[in-house]
Amino acid sequence: MPIASKPAVAPVNTCDFCDQHADAIARGEVRALPPVFRHFGRQSLFFGQVATVQCFEDNALVRATLEQAGLARVLVVDGGASLRHALLGGRLAELAVRNGWAGVVIDGCVRDVHEIQACPLGVRALASMPVPPRKLGAGQRDVPVRIQGVPVRPGEWLYADADGILVSAHALHHGTAVPDEELPAP
Repeated sequence: MPIASKPAVAPVNTCDFCDQHADAIARGEVRALPPVFRHFGRQSLFFGQVATVQCFEDNALVRATLEQAGLARVLVVDGGASLRHALLGGRLAELAVRNGWAGVVIDGCVRDVHEIQACPLGVRALASMPVPPRKLGAGQRDVPVRIQGVPVRPGEWLYADADGILVSAHALHHGTAVPDEELPAP
């Protein structure tokens, strides 16, 4: 008779993190993004250190960032919550996978939903919108941003699962928070 194996335990559980780090939440070191983001990518659970882009209806800097080695990071895009133009589509999602990004969180829209769903990538956004972005290069990269009013800084950690999205000043996975100075260099 074969021995049943135990189910794999997910390394990320935002509910458990909130229970374990209530003091850090009270201090603002762990923050939850509002529950307004929809899941689009094939990976519903993802996490990594944060890289940021701030842009409005223009995805040239999103592309430029995703062209770089992702190093299992999560790109957080402050798109100003615009619902008029998509900032990520199927080609950019495929680019993110090729370059090793763990996920993309967009305070804005995506398009080519069926293509994004096929990518082994975590993608959260407010909605889908078929209108393409502008490509003027406006915006900033690697700057602190506010996503739905919540501050997010480059180098912080983002954790996303079916229950929500957390941002933390320190790594929360592996059971304990790790001070930034103990993290490996990206």
